[in-house]
Amino acid sequence: MTNNYNPLLEMRNIRKDFFGNQVLTDINFTLNSGEILGLVGENGAGKSTLMKILFGMDIIKETGGYDGDVLIDGKKVEFNTPFDALEAGIGMVHQEFSLIPGFTVSENILLNREPKNPNFASELFGDRLDTLDYDQMEARAEAAIDKMGFSIDRKMIITNLPVGHRQFTEIARELSKEQLKLLILDEPTAVLTEKEAETLLQSIRNMAQNGIAVIFITHRLHEVLDVCDNVLVMRDGYVVKNVPAKETNVAEVTKMMVGRQVDTAASGSARDFSNSRNAMTIKKLWVDMPGETVRNVSLVVKEGEILGIGGLAGQGKLGIPNGVMGLYDAGGEVEFYDEPIPLNNPRKCLDASIAFVSEDRRGVGLLLDESLEWNIVFPAMQVQNRFLKKYLSGWITWRDEKSITNITNHYIEKLAIKCTSSKQKSRELSGGNQQKVCLAKAFSLNPKFLFVSEPTRGIDVGAKALVLDALKKFNRENGVTIVMISSELEELRQICDRIAIVSGGKIAGILPAEEPSEAFGMLMVSQVK
Repeated sequence: MTNNYNPLLEMRNIRKDFFGNQVLTDINFTLNSGEILGLVGENGAGKSTLMKILFGMDIIKETGGYDGDVLIDGKKVEFNTPFDALEAGIGMVHQEFSLIPGFTVSENILLNREPKNPNFASELFGDRLDTLDYDQMEARAEAAIDKMGFSIDRKMIITNLPVGHRQFTEIARELSKEQLKLLILDEPTAVLTEKEAETLLQSIRNMAQNGIAVIFITHRLHEVLDVCDNVLVMRDGYVVKNVPAKETNVAEVTKMMVGRQVDTAASGSARDFSNSRNAMTIKKLWVDMPGETVRNVSLVVKEGEILGIGGLAGQGKLGIPNGVMGLYDAGGEVEFYDEPIPLNNPRKCLDASIAFVSEDRRGVGLLLDESLEWNIVFPAMQVQNRFLKKYLSGWITWRDEKSITNITNHYIEKLAIKCTSSKQKSRELSGGNQQKVCLAKAFSLNPKFLFVSEPTRGIDVGAKALVLDALKKFNRENGVTIVMISSELEELRQICDRIAIVSGGKIAGILPAEEPSEAFGMLMVSQVK
């Protein structure tokens, strides 16, 4: 469906800077009703900032606004808050979830728009005393879920849902809004299984057929080419190309995004550590992590290797590091260099020089309102008493500001973290750069052993290559044993020596990383008894 007069959305000459750092320069594009636009680019290219302008996010106004014009149906608009955007028919599903954990699926979908029934008390004292119409609420929630073509238990509490189902709940919330004209989806398939992702792509097609325009932001370029009408490629705050999806391919789009060829093939550099010492031995591990339950895992990690742990979403791979590190209730036995490590005690792991980069970078990994310096050095300061100056025989300690700044700038340069300075708040960074800060924080602990969970989730192809290379160098140059958990099999094959596949909360098998992808695929769909 196409508007015969004015495009649904037009962005003209959009410019934006943050604290003197130009992040958007002369952005121009149009979007018609029922059109699907793929928005791609490396982290820091300006995609998120552009969408924050369109959605009226507070940070845009708080940092001096923007230059240029936004037009909806040919009329200039300026959204000061997301509520203005919502009223104009624009919805957005953010990369980080914004659901209320203790509420049901239905309650989250209809939050602040619940159907109500008046009663005698509300007639006398006002509509605050209206009661909720649960039957109508359930019906409206079910109708929104049906639009996606994916089944979710609408009465389930959000905290009990697998992460993929939470993503569908976010999308259903937007589809339940009758005035919806344009839906912005920021990395919606990053947490989904392959089957769930295909369901979502079909749902996007259905939205377009019903006249809803979609801006689809993702780093999975094959999905963009599969579902989108046009692809808008951004780099360093500029639009590099706006091209019909049928007229390009993954290699071309990748080159436009990063300005160079990116090799994502498996490296073929797997090493044999079968005669090395056992760094970590896991026996009969169980972990009670919602959506990622571990039932009975036994695993040996060899000193100096990079061991990959893969598998489909919800099968338990994420539960292994979270259980060992004490973030979720766990049982079984864990030995580190033949010494027992007590479970359910995160400090014991840190004291043993075991570090963890969580998949939940915003919830667990970062102090969002603190500087990059504080984020990177705080664990080492707290656990190892580093980056501190001692006076009066240790009676007084004070932060060593010079060494803190030096180590932060070292990792800013080494990991190519895009920021204004080491003093910038981590909240202000793009998702990919936040992930790099999480890595820098772990590296600064100088661990003997590192768990890193979904290190490339939601980051662009160029940043992925840099992150993977940083992990590989950290392993090679420092002799650190690494266990990398990822949903991206080809990334595991790129840097790992062996790969364990988890299915049904158990280890389905362990193979050298150089084995064909098909062999790992068979393990993923196997049923472990």
